[in-house]
Amino acid sequence: MFTLDVNRDLKLELINTRFAPIYLDIVTRDQEYLSQWLVWPPHAHDEAFFLSFIKKSLHDYAEGKSLVCGMIYQGQLVGSVSYNTINQSLKKVEIGYWLSSSHQGKGIVSQAVAKLIELAFTQFDMEKVQISAATENTPSRKVCERLGFTLEGVIRRAENLNGRIVDHAIYGLDRATWKIAN
Repeated sequence: MFTLDVNRDLKLELINTRFAPIYLDIVTRDQEYLSQWLVWPPHAHDEAFFLSFIKKSLHDYAEGKSLVCGMIYQGQLVGSVSYNTINQSLKKVEIGYWLSSSHQGKGIVSQAVAKLIELAFTQFDMEKVQISAATENTPSRKVCERLGFTLEGVIRRAENLNGRIVDHAIYGLDRATWKIAN
């Protein structure tokens, strides 16, 4: 099983079926919060939703299309971080993440994303990491800025978030820029 130690308190673990009931608990508690920036939480009513997602994620991982990990903070599953897509022909990964509201502000996402960036450039031989965030999603945008990403542009009317149309800020980080900073 794929696991990656980020630091003493945080590790990333390849998504697996035992995460389903925990994800359901988190999303049930945080549905309103998560639905601000993610389209799927209003549809996550039972473990079957997450089991289906996990099955698809593991299939895509086996095919080299994505890598979805649970963020385990101090032994507790608190969210997810992933290469939503792995594009070998473009040598690019797109990162996504979500975190329970009770664990916000502890640097968990920044540390997890930094580890996935390192993995992308050192193990997966990627040339670019990209993150897309709703322009109003200040916490996600700050993660990108803190980690040295460049704002490459804004896509207007990029997503329908549960009845609210949002624009997306597209951030990119290339291997050469990352190497200079690290």
